[in-house]
Amino acid sequence: MEDWPIRINHYLAKAGICSRREADKLIQAGLVKIDGRTAKSGDRVEAGEQVTLRNSPVMLTPEIHVLAYYKPVGITCTQKDVHAKKTVTEELRYPVRVTYAGRLDRDSEGLLLMTNDGELINGLMRAANFHEKEYLVKVSRELTEEFIQKMEKGVYLEELKQTTRACRLERIGKYTFTIVLTQGLNRQIRRMCQTLGYEIISLKRIRVANVTLGKLKPGEYRRLEGEELNKLYSQVFGTGEGDKKWIR
Repeated sequence: MEDWPIRINHYLAKAGICSRREADKLIQAGLVKIDGRTAKSGDRVEAGEQVTLRNSPVMLTPEIHVLAYYKPVGITCTQKDVHAKKTVTEELRYPVRVTYAGRLDRDSEGLLLMTNDGELINGLMRAANFHEKEYLVKVSRELTEEFIQKMEKGVYLEELKQTTRACRLERIGKYTFTIVLTQGLNRQIRRMCQTLGYEIISLKRIRVANVTLGKLKPGEYRRLEGEELNKLYSQVFGTGEGDKKWIR
């Protein structure tokens, strides 16, 4: 049961269109209407009113879908890209429209969380929440203690004019390690390694918050349910949020 009226940016997020921040941009661009009138930031939607985006109806989805998807190498994280050979939305072919919460670059593989819950996407992508993301990485040179210490302490990325947050590394082999990040800068691990003189051979995301890649193979997905889903919501929104009755 929704508590009406609903802020228009919240409505679009609940419908699984995008995060609230992205919804604000769509509204400011004049692409959203409420019962035929162009919506403005802060407008509220009353029960029974019709919301449209680019003149297409936007309906609230009564059931939340959250998927763990193994993105293969070569697949682009984008909704529409004329230059992309293969996109996530084209490859996944899920019957309900879902969007990724946190990208992986085309040359990387592994876990993507896909959902129609814009609020969950917003919560996972908010840097201030410090949600963990874990990766398995193979590099071209043998690992050194100096490399590990510098990575863990934080690396200044000249092109981004920013120093990365402290993180955790664990050596797995001569050339492989796991790394746990709490931020998601563009191509962050690749930039960090390159700055320290290392080239990445392969990069796989194996965990987001409490959700792991598990036994999924490239191109496969599973729908999150029960305790795993409840724990994800609890981590993102706080204790008790995972008990919402619409989570199945």
